[in-house]
Amino acid sequence: MMRIDAHQHFWSYDPARHAWIDDAMAGLRRDFLPADLAPILQRNLVDGTVLVQVDQTEEETRWMLDLAAQHPFVKGVVGWIDLRAPDVAERLAHFSEFEVLKGFRHIVQAERDDLFLLDPAFQRGIRWLTAFGFTYDILIYPHQLPAAIRLVEAHPDQHFVLDHIAKPPIKAQAMEPWASLLRTLAQHNNVWCKVSGLITEADYTAWTPSHIFPYLDVVFAAFNINRLMFGSDWPVCRCAGTYDQVLSLVENYTTGLSAEARHKLFGGNAVAFYGL
Repeated sequence: MMRIDAHQHFWSYDPARHAWIDDAMAGLRRDFLPADLAPILQRNLVDGTVLVQVDQTEEETRWMLDLAAQHPFVKGVVGWIDLRAPDVAERLAHFSEFEVLKGFRHIVQAERDDLFLLDPAFQRGIRWLTAFGFTYDILIYPHQLPAAIRLVEAHPDQHFVLDHIAKPPIKAQAMEPWASLLRTLAQHNNVWCKVSGLITEADYTAWTPSHIFPYLDVVFAAFNINRLMFGSDWPVCRCAGTYDQVLSLVENYTTGLSAEARHKLFGGNAVAFYGL
């Protein structure tokens, strides 16, 4: 079974394009490229990754496809297109020629409209994703979970994956309404969840496993083990810890699981969801 990191990023740093990297994340203000990640993967016995967009441009999607062609450890790419565009079907037809391109994502967490996911044009784009067999990564904050629930209900044949367990307020050690809404979302079998983005929602300098494990308790109880996958969120995780720390955190949490369940979490489920 391949050991897969289901969520990582690359970028050539540009202050304008990457303005989301604020002063608290100043260590991310540089390039992060395959040569930086490859030895980390080798050290941690990770066979491959899913490379996920950070820019909302087709230019970045093409750049990621080029990187995947050059670096075989990139097993899948999650790109971006304008799902609300009138020509979305034509753009998806174009990108369907790239086997390594598995799905798409929009940075919904940055949208001011809490109901962005329910925009009719956006939902039309989701229907086209279904038609072309692409996945969709849901990147949201907890207050956007109600819209996400309605979205997945409206598209039962679309395969969705929730990024970063919907970014609960770990730093504040608050559970609700995130936990209740997550349980509702998880009732829909077309939704999977990435066990990722954990330490960056905690206190960057003072987090401990005890701060994070209660949130994992909710996630693992809500989602069937067949719908959970590990992701490092590297290099964003570097704001609060190393790749090794992120991996060890989840490995230590799951020591009580069977070997089969751990194989699914750390690779098998990503292979199944993305068709790697």
